[in-house]
Parts: sequence; C-alpha cells; structure tokens
Amino acid sequence: MEARRSGTGGRTAWARWAYPLALAALIVFASSRSRVPGIGAPGGDKLVHFAVFGLLATLTVRLLPRSAAWVAVAEVSLFGATDEWHQSFTPGRHMDWADWVADTLGAAVAVLAYLRWAAYRRLLEAPVGRLCRKARIEKPASPDSMEGAP
Repeated sequence: MEARRSGTGGRTAWARWAYPLALAALIVFASSRSRVPGIGAPGGDKLVHFAVFGLLATLTVRLLPRSAAWVAVAEVSLFGATDEWHQSFTPGRHMDWADWVADTLGAAVAVLAYLRWAAYRRLLEAPVGRLCRKARIEKPASPDSMEGAP
C-alpha cells in the first residue's frame, strides 16, 4: 500500500501522527507505573494533566482540518478517560475524575488557543531550525581572536 503524501516536506500522512502517538504511548507507560514523580504542590498533578493533555490535543489538532478541530478535544478527552480507567488497575494508583476534567480542560484550552491565537499557531508551525537561528545570540569576539587585528 502506497503512503499518501502530505503537504509538509514530503512526510507521509502516517508519519505526521508519530508525535501524538509517541506522547500517548508515554502517557500509557506513566499510567502503568505505581509511582510517578510530579509537582509537590497541592493540585500540582492537575496542572501536569492539564499541560500534557493540552500538548496532546495541540499535536492532534494540527493534523485535522480546522472544521474538525473539536474532534481533537473529544479524542483526547476519551483517551484521558480510558487512561484513568487503565490506571485503576495499577497497584498504588486509583481513578480520579478530577484528573480527567483537567485532561479535558487542557485539551479544550489548547485547541482554542490553536484556533484563535495566530501568533501561537505560527510559532507551532515554524520549522525548528528557523526558530533556533532567530534565537541565537552572536557572541562578542573574544580577546584571543582579536590578536591579529590592527
């Protein structure tokens, strides 16, 4: 079966799903561990859920037509619910509906930001190399390199 080409640098449509699928696999792996390091502040785990599932929704919404962007929120929310259920089978862990709410809110905020905030969208769509070149600060010449200068 021949892979379809996407409009981004010749990568196949399937290859574009590598990032969201890798993050989803990492989430499943973390959920299957009895102990996961996190933020020590009260409610810090909700902030982690919000951010990680927001990132997952952002990675997903980039691959969908804009008219179907809210499908990303539904998919990530459903994934969050199944992840909480999966976590309930791990010794020392339990299912927490508040975590699922944080997952869903993170996904919704991320998709809304992607749809409505053009600067955020441009930043996400910019090639990484171009961002690195813009961020690079030229170092001033060192005294050693100026020995032969007049």
